[in-house]
Amino acid sequence: MLNTSDDGRTATITLPGGELDEATARQLTSVLDSLIEDRAVRVVALVASGADFGTGITSGLDPLKVDPDPASALARLRVPVVAAITGACYDESLEVALATDIRVADPSATFRLAAATEGCIPCWGGSQRLARAIRPAEATSMMLLGSTLTADRAASLGLIHEVAADARARTSEIAEQLAGLGPLALEFAKEAVHRGSEMPLRDGLRLEGDLNHLLAATDDRAEGLAAFFDKRPPDFSGR
Repeated sequence: MLNTSDDGRTATITLPGGELDEATARQLTSVLDSLIEDRAVRVVALVASGADFGTGITSGLDPLKVDPDPASALARLRVPVVAAITGACYDESLEVALATDIRVADPSATFRLAAATEGCIPCWGGSQRLARAIRPAEATSMMLLGSTLTADRAASLGLIHEVAADARARTSEIAEQLAGLGPLALEFAKEAVHRGSEMPLRDGLRLEGDLNHLLAATDDRAEGLAAFFDKRPPDFSGR
């Protein structure tokens, strides 16, 4: 089972690590769904209590039967999601990690997406998100061969964003930083990147312009400008 905590602005979800069983997967999806409309939460941190972030589903459970899956639930969140990855991050657990926005890895972390070598393919979005996180040729090789990447190699490819000696502590620092920023600006920036990457450039630029117009009419935008001219930290309300 997983644990959750909430300091008012950051919701921390702690996975048990190791094998990802059906109960944990469904509980994770349920918790994430409850956060979608929670405007008090400004950032979500995903960590694991065990030595491994997760070794995927290894008990014979068909991941197709977990619907909706945790990766899809993560992708629906409007707030930034930061993950601390330690030890093994394999298969379905890697698919979950790929649905987060910022991934920090321990130097000992390893990554694998080996479903194809076992006669199936990823079904929680792994094939699509992996190819968007790293070069398609690298993603194809990793999937077809079931290759295991070290943290340094994963960082060089862009699969993770940072290698830190204490991934959990570094994730907490990033989450705290994000929680102090304008939540609407972060939400719109995330939408611009994710939706825009699926559009032709012209349409993506139009999306960016539309989001800027929406943001310009918010209290947060006015507060950001006022704080800049007053030379003080902004106090964003998320409105």
